[in-house]
Amino acid sequence: IEVIDILLVLDISSSMLADDFPPNRLESVKKTADKFIKMRENDRIGIVVFAGESFIQCPLTVDKNVLESLIKEITIAQKEYDGTAIGMAIANATNRLRKTKVGNKVMILLSDGSNNKGEIDPETAAELAASFNIKIYTIGAGTNKSYTRIPGRGMIKNEIDEETLKNIAKITNGKYF
Repeated sequence: IEVIDILLVLDISSSMLADDFPPNRLESVKKTADKFIKMRENDRIGIVVFAGESFIQCPLTVDKNVLESLIKEITIAQKEYDGTAIGMAIANATNRLRKTKVGNKVMILLSDGSNNKGEIDPETAAELAASFNIKIYTIGAGTNKSYTRIPGRGMIKNEIDEETLKNIAKITNGKYF
């Protein structure tokens, strides 16, 4: 049985409250992550959450119950941590995966992809991940509607940056969804 080490890297910035995926992007991403975890029987999975900064929510584990309960607890970042630092999140996740002994290391980045914070740009971080043979699969959490509604902010221009998400996947031989 081949074991894959997988880190789910989830965007928890305030733009993930947009309602183009009912009830909002974050809840939709959490449902997707939960289904994914249930399908991966033998793999070790961990969770990194990020906004303006990134935090390890759960180190690599095979305990699906712990993962599922931690996913339920994920909420939007507090105001002082808001923003979207995709490069920093990828760098943090790469640091977690680079030392593991398994052959297959995968990151699944779920974000609306609009990088606006952090010292490392997403493409540079993706090159770093690629140098450790880590594939990144990116999932764009957003639609192509021109405007979406975010509670407390009203209608905002939709800013899903598919280009960046596609580049990250391409650099690491992953795929964009």
